[in-house]
Amino acid sequence: MKQKSILEKINTPEVLRKLNVEDLIQLADELRQEIIYVVSTKEGHLGASLGVVELTLALHYVFETPIDQLIWDVGHQAYGHKIITGRRNQFSTNRQLGGLSGFPNREESVYDPFGTGHASTSISAALGMALANQQNNSQTHIAVIGDASIAGGMALEALNHAGVTKANLIIVLNDNAIGIDPSVGALKYYFEKVKKEFSNSNNVFQALNIPYNGPIDGHDLKSLIAAFKKLKKQKGPRLIHVVTKKGKGLEPAELDQVTYHAPGKFDRKTGILIPKTDRPTSKYQDVFGETLVELAAQNQSIVGITPAMPTGSSMKLMMDAFPKRAYDVGIAEQHAITLAAGMATKGKLPFCAIYATFLQRAYDQVIHDVALQNFGVVFCLDRAGLVGQDGPTHHGVFDIAMLRTIPNMRILAPRNEIQLRQTLYTLQLGVQNPVAIRYPRGYGKISDWKVPFEEIELYRGSCLKKGKQIAVISVGTMADNVELALDVIKEKCTPAHYDLGSVKPLDEKLLHLIFKNFAAIITVEDGALAGGAGSAILEWANENGKLNPIKRIGIPDRFISHGTTAELQKEIGMDSAGIAASILALHQKIS
Repeated sequence: MKQKSILEKINTPEVLRKLNVEDLIQLADELRQEIIYVVSTKEGHLGASLGVVELTLALHYVFETPIDQLIWDVGHQAYGHKIITGRRNQFSTNRQLGGLSGFPNREESVYDPFGTGHASTSISAALGMALANQQNNSQTHIAVIGDASIAGGMALEALNHAGVTKANLIIVLNDNAIGIDPSVGALKYYFEKVKKEFSNSNNVFQALNIPYNGPIDGHDLKSLIAAFKKLKKQKGPRLIHVVTKKGKGLEPAELDQVTYHAPGKFDRKTGILIPKTDRPTSKYQDVFGETLVELAAQNQSIVGITPAMPTGSSMKLMMDAFPKRAYDVGIAEQHAITLAAGMATKGKLPFCAIYATFLQRAYDQVIHDVALQNFGVVFCLDRAGLVGQDGPTHHGVFDIAMLRTIPNMRILAPRNEIQLRQTLYTLQLGVQNPVAIRYPRGYGKISDWKVPFEEIELYRGSCLKKGKQIAVISVGTMADNVELALDVIKEKCTPAHYDLGSVKPLDEKLLHLIFKNFAAIITVEDGALAGGAGSAILEWANENGKLNPIKRIGIPDRFISHGTTAELQKEIGMDSAGIAASILALHQKIS
């Protein structure tokens, strides 16, 4: 006889708390299968949420959420949390346009007290809540910090502060020994030692005046519940060390935790990945990674650095080829930047591969440690522009506006894979200033990009298509959308198309030519309009007395939600149809 489903009855944690422990064990299996079922067809983050199923149930079972406040760090651990907090019927919309966010979101549920898309923030946030709420000390604030986030500098800063407070704060260290890639650094080895040779009196957390509990099996529900009930009665900051396995319950995900962090579509019964359609082209990250390996073989001064993104940025290729010249520093963007600066003082040429959205976390280091001292560091900004389903925490749309204000900084936006390859080659011939190269997530359009190396003029734009009346100036790979737009409207008007190439410095000679020969200008970029490339051209036009009307297309002054990149571009008028409409409207206005 088929067992009755318990999950179908769970709409809130309040219902969950009425179950007995044996029912919770069955519920854990059902919850795990629900996550597998949805993610297998809708895609998303898998391994992290599978690993915390029992932990999720135990926390909601023991603590009075949402009165007791629970923060997930990193937020991609929270799928099970979302399902049992009233969002099961919506979970199939996860990361889709108009659907649930892939991360905790305050606007989505009272059970999400803090948004967590980037890592290492939970302890600071929970401590802030607890300190602000000391008049109601019966309310517990819980930070679940996992996927290697404990090694981030911000988490260590928060621990340092928490240890001298009386805040009602519980820190749940979810130790699964892996972020997206395997954990690195001394803390990793420390936790391995703790699990084997535990000593409560000789413990780093005890030294910080934070009582330590554990280690405990994170898949043993009974032990977790007992431990949390005991912990709930204690006062002040305290930490429990929970050991889990990422991908728990799906064998392929347990065996290949890197791939199954976010595996795409797979067979929910076997876990076997569904083959993707063969692509004749490469991802931009692989163009970067493969080219860097070629260059490093020729240039001994090249070193590679990435903060916890060796696979995602393809720096892993460099780490495999030259293990003594490439470094994964963990979730430590600030350290990565200043490490690169230190290496530059010794004549090294650091290529620092970092997602555009994560560069935000090290803005001071870019200014103070690199640009102020004018070190030759190359920032390779992967995932620049809209990135799709990961949404506003991960869109790489602020890099141009951030970097353009910094003296000594150079900003390049290659329009295709070959230009990216030749840009990397030309830079390694000699870098006199800090330089940022921005390129998008995903596949390019050129299959034979691995051409012979050739030095190019880095800070020059180019004419891609001749025309009249209107000049469209595109930034980076937005050239593709512009070309499609021009093809759509070719019977109605024939604008010229220029590739900006260099966002900073601007190609002033080319701009003088454009403003002299065209009545109106349109700029197209996949970055924030406020302070972006279009703003740079507006400023230049003002300084040079140019009165041509200028229309800017890009990311408006609001946070863009999640959805496919194509859907999001359409929503804000950055797709080919939107660009075509803007061109036609301007053409009608000036005709």
